[in-house]
Amino acid sequence: MGKQQVLLDKIAQTLHIRNKLVRQGLAECLGTLILVMFGCGAVAQVTLSEGSHGMFLTVNLAFGFAATLGVLVCGQVSGGHLNPAVTFALCILGRSKWRKFPVYFLSQTIGAFFGAGIIFGMYYDAIQTYQQKSGKLPYGIFATYPNDHLTTANGFFDQFIGTAALIVCILAIVDPYNNPIPQGLEAFTVGFTILVIGLSMGFNSGYAVNPARDLGPRIFTSMAGWGSNVFTHKNYWFLVPIFAPFLGSIIGVIMYQLMVGWHTEVEAKSKKMEAEGMNVKLNDIDSSVP
Repeated sequence: MGKQQVLLDKIAQTLHIRNKLVRQGLAECLGTLILVMFGCGAVAQVTLSEGSHGMFLTVNLAFGFAATLGVLVCGQVSGGHLNPAVTFALCILGRSKWRKFPVYFLSQTIGAFFGAGIIFGMYYDAIQTYQQKSGKLPYGIFATYPNDHLTTANGFFDQFIGTAALIVCILAIVDPYNNPIPQGLEAFTVGFTILVIGLSMGFNSGYAVNPARDLGPRIFTSMAGWGSNVFTHKNYWFLVPIFAPFLGSIIGVIMYQLMVGWHTEVEAKSKKMEAEGMNVKLNDIDSSVP
């Protein structure tokens, strides 16, 4: 073993974290950072170039592929939720422990915060130039803001439905009883889901459907000098992409379980019990043969 490998092994042993929940939180932080960095980076290119370096389609493709990469990075450690609404849904179903929820939410928000910070630093000069030319800050690069036509009530419904649709699709992807996705392809189907939601539901307010992805960058831009307007804009719009996704998550869980989940699960378990019963009977027959 070379000296370099020995040194790397010592560093790994020194920095190794034994607490599983902390490791999962770190993984969620990095995965969400990747989601926001690539996604908001695409929005920055379109906005700051005034459309010469991208368009609506490229933004949606970027967020879809960014979600795929984020899940690939952290999926084996934390499950690759990247979204508190997803964590919330899995906790409701008992597939994730409730003690994970605040840790994941905080980690995802921190990851989104730093993802926005990276893009802010990368495009700092371009942002300053854009501000000087247009006389306004490019708020929409980092967090979601409603279009002029959108009321708060309609925006709430927008985020509510978008998140419900996301949760239904995510539950179908991870459901072992309903045509399970081949191992290794889950991340790609999650990214495809994000892409489809963006292409069909992105016009009103940018389809956050993710409280951490919206809140983290919003906090960063406020701290970076953009002030409290990022929170007070249009009747405190920032509350909509925080609360509506959780309500949408509840409805998404109920819809999927009522229409698909419980039926396939009960049927699969019944078949398993029947098969086990047949095996018991066959064993009894075999044991009675002299």
